[in-house]
Amino acid sequence: MIMNIEYVVSEDKEFWYKLDKHLPVAEFEKKVRDKQGYVIFEDGKPVGLLRYNLFWDNTPFCTMLYIDGSEQRKGYGRALMHFWEEDMRKQGYGMVMTSTQVDEDSQHFYRKIGYKECGGFTMDIPGFEQPMEMIMSKPL
Repeated sequence: MIMNIEYVVSEDKEFWYKLDKHLPVAEFEKKVRDKQGYVIFEDGKPVGLLRYNLFWDNTPFCTMLYIDGSEQRKGYGRALMHFWEEDMRKQGYGMVMTSTQVDEDSQHFYRKIGYKECGGFTMDIPGFEQPMEMIMSKPL
């Protein structure tokens, strides 16, 4: 089996939206243009994605890491995060950030790969309520 990670391209759109139900189409086009997203492939088949933006306009922030359900727990998430972190290091960034809701298991994954909790917020605006969002960071 051959694992490969590439920047997201327009041709990935159909696969992308099978996993990512939150990204507006105009933002997908920006991810393609600005190389702020990746797709991971196994033997040429897409199995997961990662997208990010710049928090405070200067700190890479992973906004979505998603591996297709049948492909989870096979090391793809770890590979995508490592690839992204190395890409950010090469671009000169000194730290990266991500977040997860406190009721989600992904916080344990992020801790295993070196992220630490550094804050959080709650959202109680009607129609937008959610459990506390935990912010996590990692030095590069």
